[in-house]
Amino acid sequence: MLVGRVVAFVLALLLVWTLGRLVVVPLVGRLVRERGFDATVQSLSTDVTHALVFVLALALAFTVAGFGSVIAAFGTVAGALSLALGFAAQDLLSNFVAGVFILKDEPFEVGDWVEWNERAGRVEDIDLRVSRIRTFDNERVTVPNSELAGNAVTNPVAYDTLRQRVAFGVGYDEDVSRVRAVVLEEAAKNPEILTDPEPTVLVTELGDSAVELEARFWIADPSRANFVATRSDFVQSVTERLGGEAISVV
Repeated sequence: MLVGRVVAFVLALLLVWTLGRLVVVPLVGRLVRERGFDATVQSLSTDVTHALVFVLALALAFTVAGFGSVIAAFGTVAGALSLALGFAAQDLLSNFVAGVFILKDEPFEVGDWVEWNERAGRVEDIDLRVSRIRTFDNERVTVPNSELAGNAVTNPVAYDTLRQRVAFGVGYDEDVSRVRAVVLEEAAKNPEILTDPEPTVLVTELGDSAVELEARFWIADPSRANFVATRSDFVQSVTERLGGEAISVV
C-alpha cells in the first residue's frame, strides 16, 4: 500500500512539474516580455514561476498519493512563516515592488543624471532592491528603490535639449535695454547655446537696490559636464562684457 502511494506521488509530481515547465513557465515569460519588462524582470519572473510550479506539483502529488495530513501540516507551517516573513520583510518587499516599476516605467536609465531629495548624481546600476548612484563628488550612494519611486525624481537629460537660467541684477541707473542686448550678444557668441529656441533676458523683479533680470538659454544633448561648462563660460563672458562697459552688476 505504501509503495503504491509513493509511486503515485512520484508520478504525479513528475507529471505536474513537466507540464508546468513546458506550458506555464513559457506562457508567463511571454506575457512578461509582451508587457515590456526588461531582462532582469523576465529572469526573475521565470525563477519565481519555476518555484511556484514546483510547490504546486508537490502539493498535488501529496494529495493524489493520499498524504493529506502532510499537506495540512505544510499549510499551517507555511502560513505561519508567511505571516512572520511578511512583517519582517515589509521594507524589502516595498523596495522590490518599486524596483519592478522603475525597470518597467524607465523614469531614468543607467547613465542618466538624476536629482532627488536635494541630491544629484549619475545612475550606475538599477536592480530590484536598490539603485546605485555616483554623486558628482565621486561618492557612491546606494538608494532604496522605494525612496526613488516614492519621491519626485528629476531627470535633466531625458530630452534632447535643456534650458538654463542665470539670474543677476543691475543698478537702477543702468540702461536695462542695453544690458539685455549685451547679454544676448554674449549668448550668440557661445557655440554651445542654441539659437532655436532663442535666448531671452527677462526683468523678473524690482528689488530694493537692483533691477533683477534672468537670462534663459537652451543647450543641446545635455549632460552635467557640458551644462556646467557652458553655464560657466556664459556667466564669465557676460560678467567681463558688462564690466568692460562699466555696467554695475549688483
